[in-house]
Amino acid sequence: MTPHHANTGLGDAHVLLTGATGFVGQAVLERLLGDHPGTRVSLLVRRKGSQSGQDRLRQLLRKPVFRRWRDTVGAEEAERIVRARITVLDGSMSSIPELPSDLDVVIHAASTVSFDPPIHEAFDTNVNGAVGLYEALLASGSDPHVVHVSTCYVGGLRRGVVPEARLEHDVLWHTEWTLATRAHQQTELTSREPAMLERFMSRARGDHGKEGPIAAARASENARRTWVRSQLVAAGRRRAQSLGWTDVYTLTKALAERAAEDLWGEAGHRLSVVRPAIIESALRHPFPGWIDGFKVADPLIFAYGRGQLPDFPGLPDSILDVIPVDFVVNAILAVAANPAPVDEPEYFHIASGASNPLPFHRSYENVRAYYTRHPVPADDGFVDVPAWKFAGERSFNRNLRLARAKADLWDAALRLMPNDERKRALANGNARVRAGIATLGNFIDLYRAYAQTEIVFDDRNARALNNALPPELREDRGFDVERIDWEEYLQKVHLPALGELTAAHHRRKTAAARPAKARPKRELPRRTDVVAVFDLERTVVDSNIVEQYLWVRTAGIRKAAWPKEVADLLVSLPGYLRAERRDRGEFIRAFLRRYRGMPVARLEEVARQRGYADTMLRHTSADALARIREHRAAGHRTVLVTGSVALLAAPLADLFDEVVGSSMDVRDGVLTGYLAKPPLVDEARAAWLERYAEEGGYDLAASYGYGDSHADLPWLSLLGRPSAINPDAGLARASYKRNWDIHRWKSGGPGVRREVAAVRAAHPARTDEKSD
Repeated sequence: MTPHHANTGLGDAHVLLTGATGFVGQAVLERLLGDHPGTRVSLLVRRKGSQSGQDRLRQLLRKPVFRRWRDTVGAEEAERIVRARITVLDGSMSSIPELPSDLDVVIHAASTVSFDPPIHEAFDTNVNGAVGLYEALLASGSDPHVVHVSTCYVGGLRRGVVPEARLEHDVLWHTEWTLATRAHQQTELTSREPAMLERFMSRARGDHGKEGPIAAARASENARRTWVRSQLVAAGRRRAQSLGWTDVYTLTKALAERAAEDLWGEAGHRLSVVRPAIIESALRHPFPGWIDGFKVADPLIFAYGRGQLPDFPGLPDSILDVIPVDFVVNAILAVAANPAPVDEPEYFHIASGASNPLPFHRSYENVRAYYTRHPVPADDGFVDVPAWKFAGERSFNRNLRLARAKADLWDAALRLMPNDERKRALANGNARVRAGIATLGNFIDLYRAYAQTEIVFDDRNARALNNALPPELREDRGFDVERIDWEEYLQKVHLPALGELTAAHHRRKTAAARPAKARPKRELPRRTDVVAVFDLERTVVDSNIVEQYLWVRTAGIRKAAWPKEVADLLVSLPGYLRAERRDRGEFIRAFLRRYRGMPVARLEEVARQRGYADTMLRHTSADALARIREHRAAGHRTVLVTGSVALLAAPLADLFDEVVGSSMDVRDGVLTGYLAKPPLVDEARAAWLERYAEEGGYDLAASYGYGDSHADLPWLSLLGRPSAINPDAGLARASYKRNWDIHRWKSGGPGVRREVAAVRAAHPARTDEKSD
């Protein structure tokens, strides 16, 4: 029963707060520091990497939520207050340390922040965490009033008014917890069965085989883990919905409430359950619009503002129950100051739907109006936000299936196209379409229940508690939702706050995605401990080892034999291509067999001939040569690396400090067709580079690399300044993801000979040619 006149302070209470680093928790801590000066606060804070709980507290107190409090008391006094009043307990919800024996109030605000985690993770955090807390309280000897922060949506899949009361269900939390753990174990075992492992390995070899066996194995294991997670996410969703809840988050929050009742609130102690609705930015305190990252509804709003949601299958007259975070914090502290009776838990809905409803269509109209006036910048101007028709879920799903089918057709067509610049552009475009479809599907899965809900959360207990506050305190510490003007809040407070986050996100994304040629060109730093590694084929020269072979044969074969040679090469080409797709080293080994029987002296002579050199120069990039000149001028060691025979790079050798490549086996002065050592590609090149840097004293973090192929990923990843040159699809995807520079270097042109002459004039030949 709520008192007619509510207590407003916590006096000298010793308060334990969990979830202090979270959105609600940090706002509760700020209010405790500023408005309840007699309290002592123990914080349960887990270590994060090398950061201790105390380190995380210091970092937390620098956040914007504490700015007003720090400015009010001053920096020196703030430090003194923190030392005197706050104690950090290093631990987590899965590993709760020994708790103090003199606790007066516990505010349990820790929770998973995901709607759709794997089933075992949701149970570990929400249910196991709550159980561990109540068991630790029982062991401590404390008998505090516990404020258990839950969510309104524990009511599950139902319609109509949900009372502020104990949930009516017969689901056993300990049984579900045990079964969730077993589901995790069983899924892990299934993922390790031979047929499943072969499936993961086959896909990994296809996608990452060019990078080398270790990269493929790593990708296979990542795919296995991803599969396990997706299965457990689906298991959580299915189990929750089979029991009448929207998702595993609301299921586990409901079961955590039951655990709190069983272990504490109905076992001789005092328990109050606070159930907020969808918590969003502050209306007033600590300042209008304060928010700590995107919250529950914000990804949906953010995606709409970016034009990623052409429609949404929500019910326009459903209630999107939003509540500002300062109202939630005020309610938590008011509840904490007014304990429930022993063995009679009390429940409070901190929600707007009953007293000041915000229909879904009204939310949408406000969001659309805001983004129409303040559009999100795009590469070609600004995003034109879509107009939703609310056509219904059936129509929406049909359109989504058609979009997926169209993307599938495009993928099939792209596989038949030659691998050129146009194909790469079309593939990137279709990949973006697929990403948009996936995003849309994810949003539907996550938000469907919340945008189609017909629930209204009764808030009579919350209103009574608010009305019992002294009138002079209600403006600052109250939580009367009828005071919220939704248009004012959305247009002038919440959406502008999201706009700031959106703008910051766009600035970061734009800076990351800006083409390398558009970035200001900076002079290379002068250092002698830096190496610049250039791949030869398709990077410095616009050719591959097949073309190099043809250049050699053109210079040394009788014209009468040429048609047979070309015909034989064409017949063998499909096999070479299959080998190249599987493993670049396999392709190089297979192709270099064609040199079998050639005298090594003849190959050396061809590589020195003017005709071969002129042909290679015609295929050499002037941009590459200019970059080589810049590196040498800066004192960097320049190395040309090829998986093919080092001898074939002779026309360019004196432009570099060193050429590293393969050598062929020779018997009686004749090439046997075999390599003397394995080719220097993918992971083998990465291993060579690490050893090269160690022996030469080069700083790889400050060094540069230039490659074109997905197979170059292992060694490029070792360097601090990698660049993708005319990359294939695999390297392009990886480069975009890693924010590497991407350059389009063209071969030939009048600038090539000029650049060659400039490099040679500035740096006399001092090339070391090495075979590995």
